[in-house]
Amino acid sequence: MKRREFIKGASAVAATSAAGLSVTGCADSESMPNPAPEAPIGPDGKRIIPWQNWSGYRHCLPSGRSAPKDEESLATLLKNAKSTVRPVGAGHSFSELVPTEGQIISLRHFNGLQSYDSDKLTATFGAGTKLSQVGEPLNKIGQALANMPDVDEQTLAGAMSTGTHGTGEKLGALHSYLAGLRLVTPTGEIIDCSRDNNADLFDAARVSIGSLGVITQCTMQNVVATKMKRRTWLMPLEQAFEEFDQNCATNHSFEMYLAPHMSYALGIAINPTDEPLSPRGEDPDNNALLDLKMARDLTGWWPGARRRAIDFATSSYATEENVDHWYRIFPSERAVRNNEMEYHFDREHVIPTLKKVITHIEKHHHEVFYPIEVRVVNGEQDNAWLSPFYKHASASIAIHRYFKEDPLPLFQSTEPFFKAIGGRPHWGKMNTLDKADFARLYPKWNEFMKLRAELDPKGTMLNPYLRQLFS
Repeated sequence: MKRREFIKGASAVAATSAAGLSVTGCADSESMPNPAPEAPIGPDGKRIIPWQNWSGYRHCLPSGRSAPKDEESLATLLKNAKSTVRPVGAGHSFSELVPTEGQIISLRHFNGLQSYDSDKLTATFGAGTKLSQVGEPLNKIGQALANMPDVDEQTLAGAMSTGTHGTGEKLGALHSYLAGLRLVTPTGEIIDCSRDNNADLFDAARVSIGSLGVITQCTMQNVVATKMKRRTWLMPLEQAFEEFDQNCATNHSFEMYLAPHMSYALGIAINPTDEPLSPRGEDPDNNALLDLKMARDLTGWWPGARRRAIDFATSSYATEENVDHWYRIFPSERAVRNNEMEYHFDREHVIPTLKKVITHIEKHHHEVFYPIEVRVVNGEQDNAWLSPFYKHASASIAIHRYFKEDPLPLFQSTEPFFKAIGGRPHWGKMNTLDKADFARLYPKWNEFMKLRAELDPKGTMLNPYLRQLFS
């Protein structure tokens, strides 16, 4: 996870270990917990190339791959499909949204800025455009996304469809700033929708996990482009808990990270500014995450030693401030792969639940070194039927596991804390909820089910996972 100098100097950790605090290490296995299969030879004599997501945990052997060049070709493909068709974005989802033995389709030809309105501050992009490709074109026309997640490798369609979000007490998730979208349905229709046109379909399609068809175009309601100032600092855990609400209320965007067996939390605040540019430059934060792993490995199963090592290594951490254009401040590079579970729930539960989760992990999962991520999202005006933030002020807690280590024991062990407070999982993150759980959590679940069946009577968009949810 990319966070500037979260651990400053692996040498301090090594020195602590050399002083006699190290016990048997617990380094990760070199093998993947759920490896992709070898590429087999298909019935036609050609090799079937596996698809896998970013972490390598989700994979499949699709019978075909397509990249339609226009909406008419896409409509024909969907209408004539004889098996499941699943759209793929950048592969940054950890749930089972893509895997299929049918066909997967790429939206790489639906890319780039297509039109914009300077007066209304709207801009239309091809839905296959990555978030990393949105910032510079928008900035050039004086516009900015109202909110942005800290990973910008997802496609617009993928980010919208899974409820991807940034953080901010007054800010909604990405899909809440959609002014309109275009959907190609499994029956071959091409439908434009917005709040004023096909409103029900718009509210269903904005977060639809690729089950209603394929989104090809996204029109964003934006804000005026500006520079942003990013401040990162460490604070004692109790101070972080006590000041969480204040930090959320006084900053445009605020999030914090807590590493197991560490006495401090990392705060990250982002706010508009007119100050001169002072870019972040080359960022060593991925190395910092590996330093946390090193602390875990060197101190083994001795939590007290690890806490001493990490606290000593972070003792010289200095508050950092950087100023840059908005699209260079929000996102962070993720070079160290992981698997992730994230739940969203009423804001009032965040600190009590966070305390329970960190205590549980430190007691029962000494092997975990990835920081816990805490964010807030305003969903009070969110009408998207399957949005995890639907009509409530929300907070989220995300738990990660290094990609070479089995994530299931940790996720299954901590998930009950979130289920107990009515948490809704991020659609792109791992969870164990079933159809009955989602029906209870989402007031518009049955309406979504009915509309989905009307748009896709043959179940073309349903892979095994989605068929369990929607059939």
